Amino acid sequence: MKNVIVTIVLLISGLTSVYAQLPDPGFIVDENTAIVITDPQNDFLSPDGVTWGVVGESVTANNTVDNIEALFKVAKEKNIPVFVSPHYYYPHDHTWKIEGALEALMHKINMFDRKDALSLDGFEGSGADWLDTYKKYIKGDNVIVTSPHKVYGPESNDLALQLRKHGYGKVILAGMSANLCTESHMRDLVESGFDVAVVKDATAGAILPGMNAYEAAVVNFQMIASHVYTTKEIVKEIKSTKK
Repeated sequence: MKNVIVTIVLLISGLTSVYAQLPDPGFIVDENTAIVITDPQNDFLSPDGVTWGVVGESVTANNTVDNIEALFKVAKEKNIPVFVSPHYYYPHDHTWKIEGALEALMHKINMFDRKDALSLDGFEGSGADWLDTYKKYIKGDNVIVTSPHKVYGPESNDLALQLRKHGYGKVILAGMSANLCTESHMRDLVESGFDVAVVKDATAGAILPGMNAYEAAVVNFQMIASHVYTTKEIVKEIKSTKK
């Protein structure tokens, strides 16, 4: 009986050690790979943006602004397509009858607001505008700006359609913010059959009392994505890839 108990204990210990470390399926950058950047906009990434008070610490610690630029830059150098998934709210979005907590907050603080879907009046330099640092890249021929997503994930825009129509089944994902739009894009793309890797320091999240949104997101990145990179790692990988 004693030997049986010892055997059971050893088996349980072995299983525990196996599952203590998640497998890493890996991610190979090839000609079917595109980069997706969520919300590279002032309201998230500029000190003048309406969320800086809660995301600024994380953005600064991760060097997020420079890391996103590094992805734009290497994509331009290697002619890798970048799909930008922006977040815009128009006046008619402010009359929604159903809102979650952060949706209500975003509307209250006029986050990502634009005056009209067909006009750029007031867009330049607004919270909805691109960070100035990224504008020269977003104007490039390798960048595609999708229609805006309306909550967090790409279910409400044409990102998946654009990726498929352009022939890309693999995605390197980065952008803002980690536990909201970035994570939601990861989840929906994975559910839609895309192979997704996340760049963990090219994103950031809100830090509130008793709540670190960035740390929560990184746990889910590791559990759901095919691989989690640092910016330095993925830039090196892209540069070494022969297309």
